Amino acid sequence: MAKASVRAFHKLEGWFSTYKPPGVHWKLVRDTIETNLLKGINAAPPPAPLHRVQFLAEPTNTNVSGGSSELTNTVSGGSSELTISASFVPSLANHPLVNGPDFQHIAVGVGHKLDVFSSGVLVLGVGQGNKSLTDLFRSVVTRDYTLEGEFGMGTDDFTHTGRLIERTTYGHITRDKLERVLAMMQGSNQKALLTYSHVDMNTQEAYEMAVKGELRPNGKSPPIITGLRLLHFQPPHFTLEVQCLNETQRYLCKVLHEVGLELRSTAVCKGVRRTRDGPFTLQHALTRQHWTVPDIIQAIQQHRSSRKTRKAKSTQLRAG
Repeated sequence: MAKASVRAFHKLEGWFSTYKPPGVHWKLVRDTIETNLLKGINAAPPPAPLHRVQFLAEPTNTNVSGGSSELTNTVSGGSSELTISASFVPSLANHPLVNGPDFQHIAVGVGHKLDVFSSGVLVLGVGQGNKSLTDLFRSVVTRDYTLEGEFGMGTDDFTHTGRLIERTTYGHITRDKLERVLAMMQGSNQKALLTYSHVDMNTQEAYEMAVKGELRPNGKSPPIITGLRLLHFQPPHFTLEVQCLNETQRYLCKVLHEVGLELRSTAVCKGVRRTRDGPFTLQHALTRQHWTVPDIIQAIQQHRSSRKTRKAKSTQLRAG
C-alpha cells in the first residue's frame, strides 16, 4: 500500500490558480508554494513500522526448575547458562529519521507569467499538470484584465512609478470622448483578429465563429484586444476592462498611454490585475493563506470536475 505522502502527491497532480499580489515576483510565489507543498506532504503520518525478529541472549539461573520453550546454551567454563529468546522489535530501516523525508523536491510549473508590477490570477501546475502546461501555452485562450489609469502624466515605462517625462492637461476629456476612443481601438483590433485568423469571412462557418466570439489567431500574432470597456471614470482616474490575446503586461500599460495620446493628453498605468486566464477566474484563485496542501488539492479537484463538465457539454453540442 502506498504511503500517505505518495497518495497526497498523486492528488496534487494537476492545475490550480493563485492570486499573485502586486510588488511580488512570480518566482517568489512559486517557491513559497513549493516549500508549503513539501512541508505538507512530508508531514503526512508515516506507515506503521515494520518488525524484525531479533534473538536476545540473557543469563539464566540453572537451579530454576520447570519447562521452557526457549533455547539454551551452556557457556563453557562457567556455571551460568544463556537463554536465547526470539522477539519482534521495530525495524528502523524505513524510519523518517534514518531515510529522511519522502520528497526532497516538488517541481511546480507556472503558466502565463505576471510581472512584479501586476497582480491577479496565476496558473500553476504540479506533477503531470506541470508537464501539460505546454497545452495551456499552445491553446490561444482569452485573458481578462482590469487596468487602472490616470490622465495628465507621461513616463518612460508607461507606469506611475516610471521616470516622469511630461505633464499634460486633461480637463477637456469627457466620458463620451473616452468611450469613442475605446470603441475605435477595439474596432481596429477586431480587424487585426480577422486578418490573423486566416478565415474566409464569406463563409457561414466564419460568420458563426465571429458571432460566438470564437475567432482566434492561426499561428503567431501580435497582441490583440478582443474587448475593451470603461468601468469607471472620475478624472484624472479611470478604469478599463480588457479582454486580449497574446498580450504582455507592458503592452497593456502602453494601451493606456495610447488612449491618452488619442485624447490629446497623456496617461499612465497605476495597476494591472488579471481577472481571468482561460477557465481560471479570481473566484478560483487561492490567496496566500490558502497555499496549503488540502486547499490546493481541493482546487485541483474542482478544476478537474469543471473540465469534465465542459467537455461533456461540448460533446453534447457537437452531437446536437
